Amino acid sequence: MRRTTAAMEAPLPDGWEELVTTALLGTDRRTPAGVAPGPGAPSALLDAAAAATVRRRAGLLPARAAERPPPAPADPRPPLPSAAARRLTMLLADRPGSSGGGRRGTAPDLMELLPQWLAAANAHGFAPPPEVLPALLDAARGRTDLRPAALRFAGPRALWLARLNPAWRFALRSTPGGGRSVPGLHDTDGIWDLWEEGLFAERVALLAALRSREPDVARGLLESTWATERAEDRLMFLDSLRTGLGPDDEPFLEQALGDRSRNVRATAAELLSALPGSALAQRMAVRAGACVAVDHTRDVPTIAVEAPHECDASMECDGVVAKAPAGRGERSWWLGQLVEAAPLGTWSRRLGGRTPQEIVALPVADDWQGELHAAWCRAAVRQRDMAWSRALLGDPSAPEAGGPGAVSLAERAKLLGTLNAGERAEWVAGFIETHGLSEAFQLLGVCAVPWAAPVGRAVVDALNIARDAGSYPWSFSGVMGLAERCLDPSEAGRLDALLAVPDEPENASPGAGGYWSEAFQRLVTTLRLRAAMLAELTPPGP
Repeated sequence: MRRTTAAMEAPLPDGWEELVTTALLGTDRRTPAGVAPGPGAPSALLDAAAAATVRRRAGLLPARAAERPPPAPADPRPPLPSAAARRLTMLLADRPGSSGGGRRGTAPDLMELLPQWLAAANAHGFAPPPEVLPALLDAARGRTDLRPAALRFAGPRALWLARLNPAWRFALRSTPGGGRSVPGLHDTDGIWDLWEEGLFAERVALLAALRSREPDVARGLLESTWATERAEDRLMFLDSLRTGLGPDDEPFLEQALGDRSRNVRATAAELLSALPGSALAQRMAVRAGACVAVDHTRDVPTIAVEAPHECDASMECDGVVAKAPAGRGERSWWLGQLVEAAPLGTWSRRLGGRTPQEIVALPVADDWQGELHAAWCRAAVRQRDMAWSRALLGDPSAPEAGGPGAVSLAERAKLLGTLNAGERAEWVAGFIETHGLSEAFQLLGVCAVPWAAPVGRAVVDALNIARDAGSYPWSFSGVMGLAERCLDPSEAGRLDALLAVPDEPENASPGAGGYWSEAFQRLVTTLRLRAAMLAELTPPGP
């Protein structure tokens, strides 16, 4: 008590900064003002700091009372079942990197299961417990891929919280109507007020909402202010027309072809080329048809290509970019743009009434095959033409398994995206059965989740073959991670036989058997956890 009293009676330094400086230098080199050097100096410094702290806090003026925020809105959805709520808390408590790297062991990666859990909860229409909303918003803040599902599940209270915490403001930008609610279809005055006075994000949300229900109304809004919008805003607004794109949009898109922004012109041309009956698509068909023909003078019919020798003003007006990228020939660059914008239906008439399969099977002269088929690939994806996609993909068991037109795995994946889910699964399963998993990662990503039975069987069989061959297990870690998230949980029983440590062949990687056993145990554990998650979210029957 005497030490504290003496310190309080000692003259204090004028500023907090001087106390901090003294502490940093040490009392051996500098002592507080009015305190003699010696063993008591450190205690005197601490007492002086304590007294200064009390004085600083006591001297604070009270803040002006703020207006109490309005209460959070009600969430009318049914509450989450208690078991599912406990599961969500467990999933949100897991953090990326919490395992410290290295071998993952047999524990499931809970954060990778969260997107699937959210999708199932949203499908059942449950509302989250209020106490998990902060953790849910934190998870969505760190992972943009989670945001749509997380914000949909979080519901109206997430927006209420986001207005109170700047760290969660992304929810206001990511949620349609996060700023102001989107008016109903019959609220004409509200729609026009929001379009003319709203923030950019609010206007984008309004266009997206209207375009999915009333495409003509959304396009009318855009036409009303098009001339006064900024170029970057025009580009974003124009992109919204992809939803519900139809022939009625053609006059507006033709007008946008004359826009002063090159990016806007290119987007308008791309949208018009996705309408096979548009005037631009027909103009492109004439140009592309002049470059491609069947040469009957050879031993077998062969496609002859004469690429454009110039990019004239009319081509540029229709969205053809004149300047080729670095390392790309100008003529092949122009040819590719013409062919990908031409309606695919014109090629049968142009090339002797042949089907897409017959056209793709024709040889192409003078090394133009790669360029021509790659352009047809892009056209098939843009026009969502299943017949051409099948022709360009070819048979999955063919050499290189891509068909003559699939120039890369990325192109194949895009072509598969135009097919229905069942056909997609059969093709990918055939690819894996013939070529294994080394190139299948991108193709598996386009398959519907959970994987259809043919894909699941093909993946498990291929992993089993790789294990028995003594392959490096970590080279299949990407496919194994996909299997944990995408394999049907009912497949867990088929994997029990793979849990034991296999005998390692002589040429196997050291320790590979243990890694494989660990990976299969984690896969089975994850599948059973996913099955339990889905059961917890399934409402009881009547």
